[in-house]
Amino acid sequence: MRKHRTVRTKLNGLAGAMLLGLGLATHSLAAELVRGVALQGDLMVFKAPPGAAVILDGAPQNLSEKGYFAVGFHRDDSAAVRLEITTADGQTDQHILTPQARSYDIQRINNLPTNMVTPPQKTLNRIRQDIADVKAARAVFSRQEDALVNGFDWPVWGRISGIYGSQRILNGQPRQPHYGIDIAAAPGLAVRAPADGRVVMARDLYFTGRTVIIDHGFHLNSTYSHLEKMIVSAGTAVKRGEIIGTVGSTGRSTGPHLDWRINWKQKRLDPLLLAGPLLPALPVSRPQ
Repeated sequence: MRKHRTVRTKLNGLAGAMLLGLGLATHSLAAELVRGVALQGDLMVFKAPPGAAVILDGAPQNLSEKGYFAVGFHRDDSAAVRLEITTADGQTDQHILTPQARSYDIQRINNLPTNMVTPPQKTLNRIRQDIADVKAARAVFSRQEDALVNGFDWPVWGRISGIYGSQRILNGQPRQPHYGIDIAAAPGLAVRAPADGRVVMARDLYFTGRTVIIDHGFHLNSTYSHLEKMIVSAGTAVKRGEIIGTVGSTGRSTGPHLDWRINWKQKRLDPLLLAGPLLPALPVSRPQ
């Protein structure tokens, strides 16, 4: 007969994540918190015991071969999510994860010419097709687990010139928030895969120019935009540290930089939270 133990613990931000990681007596979670906190833009990674089943807001979750699974939070997520873990002996724990809110940089620009704010119809049609194709590429699912288990490395070293969550309001019309980070770097500098994966898109898009998207497994994928060169093509398997392209300024760009984005399902994540501080690195070669 199945045993139920419902532990209703509201977990907010860092304090909640610390509670999960401590494994406190009857209020411990059946899975180990590996990294991350309940915070907008962050990814919480857990490791469940062998034979466990995990349900998030009523939906069964896929576990990696080693028992890893993730819970991600979008830029504007504020609602709590319910995490249920049932161990092999039938014991069920329930926890509530509530993401901590963040403040974002908002810039208002008025009196711009209309054609700078709203593109012509022909361009809009291309943009819509680009959006649909990117959405399809990000929907690819695989069971690769390197990124889930080992996290993400930085794809290039440079100066962070654009931050996650920032937004412009042009002539009173809110634009899409920036869902990645911009890394200003010398044109032609090598861009490397931050984790093992498979390329699911390598194309020239209207806004983001030459763009590569990598599926890292278990609904995690990463995007690299404004590339000067794309070294890989769709279907290519890549290893952590392998060159996938070079820094450029293609598409709608004002200078050489890499726009780096990470998604979990439909949640846009903050690469700075997932990869940690951008530390100085040794110079890397420019592909010929």
